Amino acid sequence: MPYARISLQRGKPAHYLRALSQGLHDALVETFGIPVGDRFHVIHQHEPGELFVDADYLGGPRSADYVLIAITGGKPRDTVTKRRFYHVLTQRLSASIGLDPEDVMIVISTTAPEDWSFGGGRGNE
Repeated sequence: MPYARISLQRGKPAHYLRALSQGLHDALVETFGIPVGDRFHVIHQHEPGELFVDADYLGGPRSADYVLIAITGGKPRDTVTKRRFYHVLTQRLSASIGLDPEDVMIVISTTAPEDWSFGGGRGNE
């Protein structure tokens, strides 16, 4: 049940945004084993000058195509699984939309089942 927030600079066409979401979803299905019908992505587009990124910190160089993907998940994954996910995702996005892997930052946080309500005010225990 991961929830993803994808932040990038405004200006990409709708097909690019769809492919970005699809690449993320496919990588999560493949590596995290989530159900195909479990997609919750929000894309935040920022005007130039609203997204501040160091071009060379622990990688790079990064460009104006930089994408930050923040994933909140309900089930912790081990380090090997997370590293495989990082690799699979960046390779998928490179192949599908030409996004340089150096322009992709991923942050994963986990929460407990009781921290989620998928609707109707019902908890998820």
